[in-house]
Amino acid sequence: MNANNELGMFWGIGVGPGPAGYLPLAAMQALQQADLIYVPRARSADTSVALQCLEGVAVAPERLREVEFNMDPDRNVLREHYAQLAQDIAAELQAGRSVAYLTIGDTLTYSTYGYVLAALKDLLPAFPHRTFPGITSYASAAAALDWPLGVGKERTLILPCPDDPATLQQEIETHDIVVLMKVGARLPWVLALLKEMGIAEHCAFARRIGLDGEVLANDLRELEAGDRDHAVSGYLATMLIRKTALEKRHQG
Repeated sequence: MNANNELGMFWGIGVGPGPAGYLPLAAMQALQQADLIYVPRARSADTSVALQCLEGVAVAPERLREVEFNMDPDRNVLREHYAQLAQDIAAELQAGRSVAYLTIGDTLTYSTYGYVLAALKDLLPAFPHRTFPGITSYASAAAALDWPLGVGKERTLILPCPDDPATLQQEIETHDIVVLMKVGARLPWVLALLKEMGIAEHCAFARRIGLDGEVLANDLRELEAGDRDHAVSGYLATMLIRKTALEKRHQG
């Protein structure tokens, strides 16, 4: 603990889905003030996407702390992983150092930051902190594709991709719009389902928005998923699904 027994400040920063320009100004100020910046990296990735989102922002390398994040389906393993990470961050805060934690997209929308924040609150219930919102992948995708996420009284569901087509089809049939996140390896059957339902032409797809390898599509009928040269991956992808074409919905 530092001599004044004062905890350092902790900031949660959503860096958006891609370009550094998507970082909120208030969050940028916190980023510049932080003594240490924790940068999560997926275990399966060679580089941190969150760090790629800061391209063009001057950050001294010695301030960075890259951490491998774990999304193990076993909740006990997950809890232990984030408890250890929280202990490491808490030690820095107790030493009086300010810490920023980066996460892609928005800080509290299907983000690893939520686990870190909860674990820190268990260790340091009254620690000083501030969470900055970030631009979500689906808001960015909608803007890039001029794709309304809701018109009038349309009902929009934000959904992590189910594991089977029947569940997804039911959700589509009971909502006007479905924002589909965490698609991953399920992309091939998701595309097949949308084509089978006859709605692929008014659904959209976005992957790695603003980063190398960006894919944007306003019509999914020609989109292919898989490992072939011209196929796309579902990793870091968001789908915008509309049950009824927008122009048909508002005729008459």
